[in-house]
Amino acid sequence: MDIKEKATKLHQSGFNCAQSVLCACGDYTGLDEKTAQAISAGFGGGIRSGEICGAISGAVMAIGVSQSGDPGDPEVKAGTAAQTKQLVNFFREKYGCVRCLELKKAGKSCAELIENAARMAEEIIGNK
Repeated sequence: MDIKEKATKLHQSGFNCAQSVLCACGDYTGLDEKTAQAISAGFGGGIRSGEICGAISGAVMAIGVSQSGDPGDPEVKAGTAAQTKQLVNFFREKYGCVRCLELKKAGKSCAELIENAARMAEEIIGNK
């Protein structure tokens, strides 16, 4: 099962967008599913306020957790920032925005966003 399928299956089983993406990235983050679900529980629905898409939030969490080295190290911080920008730029270019409410108004499905966020997280993490 590829990462998009894992993320989709998690979402279909009742997890929010952020949980689905972060849990699907478990091979890269080293987080067990229960911990990943707990960390990302409040990020669905744009942090329950319609703001930044939960799928994007889950992918950003996966990028951060997958970093090797000291998170306070300036090089590690710069790498995380660059990878996060790459992810956000992908979504802005593809969809024109990153806000949950705007994406929903434009008719974008959570399934599509989850699949793209998981795929991009995997691509970005794999290319570090």
